Amino acid sequence: MLKLAGARLLEERDAPVVRSALDAAPVAACMVASRVEEVGLHPLRLGGELWGYGNRLEGLCFSGANLIPLRGGSDAVRAFADRALRRRRMCSSLVGPADQVLALWDALAPHWGPPREVRADQPLMVLSERPMVVPDPLVRPVRPDELDRYLPAAVAMFTEEVGVDPNGEGGGASYRARVADLIASGRAFARFEGGEVVFKAEVGALSRTVGQIQGVWVHPDRRSTGLGTAGTAAVADRLVRGLGRTASLYVNDFNIAARLAYAKIGFRSVGSFATVLL
Repeated sequence: MLKLAGARLLEERDAPVVRSALDAAPVAACMVASRVEEVGLHPLRLGGELWGYGNRLEGLCFSGANLIPLRGGSDAVRAFADRALRRRRMCSSLVGPADQVLALWDALAPHWGPPREVRADQPLMVLSERPMVVPDPLVRPVRPDELDRYLPAAVAMFTEEVGVDPNGEGGGASYRARVADLIASGRAFARFEGGEVVFKAEVGALSRTVGQIQGVWVHPDRRSTGLGTAGTAAVADRLVRGLGRTASLYVNDFNIAARLAYAKIGFRSVGSFATVLL
């Protein structure tokens, strides 16, 4: 019986072929590309390992706080699953292109299941031109001294979206540090009214060509007022016209209101992501 080649840990010497693979799918690979461009491939700096499969890197997968399979056929998926199962599970989710995530989860589910939730179809959307909606002029980068006013909105968004309080089980300090880092890097945006956040969003990943918007949230008292649409348009406009990037995001297929808002802004679907929450 032919033994399949395994997945291997990619190193700095693999950087040229890794860059080529990431450049081939800049929107889908934005989360990984942003880190690789910033710190390289060393696991300690990268915050996880980048795995490759095949001599020409037919398969590519990031393993860290999230497991992110980016490319590869059935042989690559089995190799990635085998490598993941040889160690204690460290990730809290699988996320990435839907076909890759769902195939990898099929291999992992007998060992890691059951999941908290499987979101099998999350439209991946992009905007590369000026928004079709007037951006909210009151949405601006959050200042470092506003962390304590911004954090409750970030916690509320995370809890609503993921179904878990990020402050639970001792995670408060690490989540606060993550939010503080986004603010310090100028990638957290909000509209404040009376000292309270009524709209927020973040650029969770920023590569040379793409910025991925995440964490869009509107205060419950201000929903269905157009605040989320104009606020998201403001963040997208900052990426497209201010930074010269393509703005991207992915959204749950069942969130019809958000999908309509993003389409109104001018976002168009270019594929599908999937997320498995563990």
